Amino acid sequence: MKPIKVILIDDSALVRQIFGEVLVTDPQIEVINAVANPVLAMARMKSQWPDVIVLDIDKPGMDGLAFLRQIMRERPTPIVACSSRTGADDRTAIEALAAGAVAFIAKPTLDIKQFLGDHASELLNAVKAAAKANIKQLIVVEKFSADAILPPISSHGAVVQTTQRIVALGTSTGGTQALEKVLVGLPRVAPGIVIVQHMPEKFTAEFAARLNTLCQIEVREARHKDRVVQGLALIAPGGKHMLLRRVGAQYFVDVIDGPLVNRHRPSVDVLFRSVARSAGANALGVIMTGMGDDGALGLLEMRQAGARTLAQDEESCVVFGMPKEAIKLDAVDRIVPLSAIGREILQQL
Repeated sequence: MKPIKVILIDDSALVRQIFGEVLVTDPQIEVINAVANPVLAMARMKSQWPDVIVLDIDKPGMDGLAFLRQIMRERPTPIVACSSRTGADDRTAIEALAAGAVAFIAKPTLDIKQFLGDHASELLNAVKAAAKANIKQLIVVEKFSADAILPPISSHGAVVQTTQRIVALGTSTGGTQALEKVLVGLPRVAPGIVIVQHMPEKFTAEFAARLNTLCQIEVREARHKDRVVQGLALIAPGGKHMLLRRVGAQYFVDVIDGPLVNRHRPSVDVLFRSVARSAGANALGVIMTGMGDDGALGLLEMRQAGARTLAQDEESCVVFGMPKEAIKLDAVDRIVPLSAIGREILQQL
């Protein structure tokens, strides 16, 4: 029987070491990687996907629950969640299990070696049980397409060109770092930008605020009916869809509720379809690093509507999922490295 391939994700090197030592005592288990955070994990998982993920959900910088939910949306995998928050904050366990974790293990903040010595069998049993779990039973979200938000484009060529250009970016796993690299290099005269980064509610405002301190352009979380103007990047709020709308020669965004599309809200497909409908050849669409296929069909609609379309290349992606799916659909004019995306955006001027 093949061993159960496990990846450990914990920001504590000591925890990674001790968990690893416990797991390798069982010949049925193989630890293929042990990393400090989900971003590093995704980079390793590109080459070898685990059978089970042991995930610390007390993640500094990237919320472990958000990563858990993303995995369950995009590539469901058995997850054993662990946390040092127990007792008064046992809500953490409930949230992790509700998000799709197969099991939950509480870990102490002190005397970790003693704890694992006493509870090694609990960890081993949790991993083995997770490997046998019927993960499909945990997937309860219906996968809607962009049709759930707005209808497909009935005809192309109806969009009148204007002097104002629009850039639409879509990204997911690894996108926070990738977006920073792109936006920091843009001058104040950059064209208006609309962005969907898969991210939970309440995280996007903080993310946008941080980028705003680093960039020459203004970056902020989008508000309903915001106008898209030169030198401004609007990031779709977590938990809401964002659509582009044209009024005369001006562009605005609508921030709306609605079902998950491709198991995401905001959805890249929703944004890209709205850009195809409202901006047509006035737009540039860019699909960047991310797991899954959200945005691939929308980028194809943008290209069919006359927009230029780009995909980030595999070498510079943390996860070459979304760009790969767009390339398969022939939705992409050019495949470019992350370092070239800023230059491509400035060609919209």
